[in-house]
Amino acid sequence: MNDQSELPSGARSMRERILQAAMDTFIELGYADASTLKIATRAQVSKRELYALFGTKQSMLAACIADRVGRMRLPTRLAAPSERNELASMLAKLGAAVLREVTQPGVVAVFRLAIMEAHRAPEVAATLASARQSVRDVVRQIAEQARASGLIDKRAPGDMGGRFLALLWDDLMLSILLRQREAPATTEINRRAKRAAEEFLRLYAPQ
Repeated sequence: MNDQSELPSGARSMRERILQAAMDTFIELGYADASTLKIATRAQVSKRELYALFGTKQSMLAACIADRVGRMRLPTRLAAPSERNELASMLAKLGAAVLREVTQPGVVAVFRLAIMEAHRAPEVAATLASARQSVRDVVRQIAEQARASGLIDKRAPGDMGGRFLALLWDDLMLSILLRQREAPATTEINRRAKRAAEEFLRLYAPQ
């Protein structure tokens, strides 16, 4: 599959159209019943054009997941905090951004699709794992800066991203994936993110 940045504008437009049609078809019918003919018809392209951009249906699914994950607007680099209140605010803002982006209906649909189709297209799970790791990396960057400044326990473990995400999510994502509840509103997102930041700082308070 060609890198989108290397494609001429017409091919990029066609690629985006195919990806949107494929995502809609995968979600509506499931991977098994989403034929390339149905996707091509929905995208108003020929099967030949479809296969020129995506060699297989599995590649198309992986590209759909990567495209949707790539749309999430998450901070990647943050300034070093200088005091605990600033650190708490930074973690809360990061947590709120993660919750807001990941609980969008389109992203939740991607997670459901990835769970159902991971055995057919393992690269889908790898794409989602990469996105999760990028968030952990941001938390690790913040934590390392805070540790160097004495804002958190210098003996704290090196990778604290997983712990922060666990405090942030609890069982929220599972409940959403199982359709037991809707995505949280802004008030709940901010409250949950603030609580996760406070609990994280209590857990790793300087000794």
